[in-house]
Amino acid sequence: MEEEMENPELNPVDLPEKQKHQLRHRELFLSRQLESLPATHIRGKCCVTLLNETEALKSYLDREDAFFYSLVYDPQQKTLLADKGEIRVGNKYQADITDFLKEGEEDGRDLAKLEEKVWDPSSPLTEKQIDQFLVVARSVGTFARALDCSSSVRQPSLHMSAAAASRDITLFHAMDTLDKTGYDMTRAIAALVPQGGPILCRDEMEEWSASEANLFEEALEKYGKDFTDIQQDFLPWKSLTSIIEYYYMWKTTDRYVQQKRLKAAEAESKLKQVYIPNYNKPNPNQLSANTGATTPGQTPGQTPGLGRACESCYTISSFQWYSWGPPNMQCRLCASCWTYWKKYGGLKMPTRLEGERPGPNRNNMSPHGVPMRHSGSPKFAVKTKQAFYLMTTRVTRAARRVCQDIIRPRFLARHPYLPLNTAQIKQEYEPKKPLPLKPVDRKPLESVVRYLGGNLILTHL
Repeated sequence: MEEEMENPELNPVDLPEKQKHQLRHRELFLSRQLESLPATHIRGKCCVTLLNETEALKSYLDREDAFFYSLVYDPQQKTLLADKGEIRVGNKYQADITDFLKEGEEDGRDLAKLEEKVWDPSSPLTEKQIDQFLVVARSVGTFARALDCSSSVRQPSLHMSAAAASRDITLFHAMDTLDKTGYDMTRAIAALVPQGGPILCRDEMEEWSASEANLFEEALEKYGKDFTDIQQDFLPWKSLTSIIEYYYMWKTTDRYVQQKRLKAAEAESKLKQVYIPNYNKPNPNQLSANTGATTPGQTPGQTPGLGRACESCYTISSFQWYSWGPPNMQCRLCASCWTYWKKYGGLKMPTRLEGERPGPNRNNMSPHGVPMRHSGSPKFAVKTKQAFYLMTTRVTRAARRVCQDIIRPRFLARHPYLPLNTAQIKQEYEPKKPLPLKPVDRKPLESVVRYLGGNLILTHL
C-alpha cells in the first residue's frame, strides 16, 4: 500500500497526508496461525477483503469498519508474502500498444510468432445475419449427433443433443468458419456440411462418460485441485490438459452449484449461536469527568480540558477523556478519538509519537526537534533524559584485555542486549590475572640544579 501511495504511476490520485495516514490503519495481514478467542472479546463486526487493485484506495475510507489485506504472514517461517489470490488487473498489467504502420510501410516483425486473427468485427455481415448463421450451425450440430452412434447413447433425448450442440465449441467452430470463408454466408453454410457429412464438434463435457465424471468428483473431494494426483490415482487414461479443461466446464454445471449449496449448508449447520454478554467493566484508561461551566463554543454536557487538548484532533472539550500513551507524557484522547483508536489501532492524525505531522505545531519546533508550547495548542510534557555514569573497577578493565576472545567488545557493541557469561569470564580471568605489586618505600627526591654551558639542568637524586 505504501509503494502504491509513494509511486505516482501506480496511484494517479494524490491523496492528502491525513487520508494516507488513515489508510495505514485499514491494512491487515492474514495469518496462517489459527487462534481461538473467547466470545466475550467480541466488540462488533467488520469486513475484511482482499485488496482490490481495480478499486481506489480512498473507497476503503468511505466505508466504516472496512479493512483490506494483501500480504499473508506465516508465523512458523517468519515470512510476509503476497497472497496467491492477487488480481492482476490495472494500468501496470496492460500491454504496450505499438504505433500503427504507415501507408506502404513494411512490417519487420516475424509474423509466424504473432497471434493469428480469427475474427473481424468490421465484417460486411450484420448482427442479424451472424445470429442466423449460428442457428444454422447449432442445427447442423444436432443433426450430426443424431447420426453419431456414440452420441445417441450419451444423449438419448433430442433436448440433450440440442443442448450439447449449443455449447461454445460449436459456436467457435461456426465463427471460425465464417472468418475462413471471407464472411460469405453461402460458402460458410456449405463448409458446415462437407462431402463426408456434417462436422461434429465436441468438448470435454461430452467426451467424458458418467462413470468418469463420478470418479472426477470423488477425486476432487479427496485431493482438491491437485490435478496431477487426480490423474495418477483416479484417471490415468486422461491427459492433464483434458482434466483441467473438464474442471472449468464442470464448474458451470448445475451439479457444481448443487454441491456448493450442500457444502454451504453443512458448514452453516456447524455454526453455533453464542451468547455475548454486555461489556460493562470500567475502562482503566478512563479519566474522571471534570465538572464546570461551559466555555464559549462548547456544547452542553461536554467537559472542558484543563490546559491539555486531545492528542489527535486538538479539541479541548469532550464529555469523556481517556489517558493515552506513556504515563510520563500525560497524553489524553477525547471520546471520538478514543473510539477511533480502539477500532483502527491508530489516531486520526499523526502525533509526535508517530512522527512529525502537518498542523499548527509544524512550525513551532525547538532546535532539538521538541515541540514548543504556545497558546491554543496542547501542553507538551517533555521530560529531560536522566544522565548516567558507568564506573568500572580495575578488575573489569583488566578482564577486557585478558578475556578478549570471550567478551568480543566489537561484537557486543553491535548487540547491546546480548547477556554475558560472567562465570566463564571469571574462570578465564583468575589464572591469568596479574600479581599485585608489593608496596615500595618512597623517599623524598632531592633535586640539584646545575649550571652547565649556560643551561640550567634539574637532576633527581
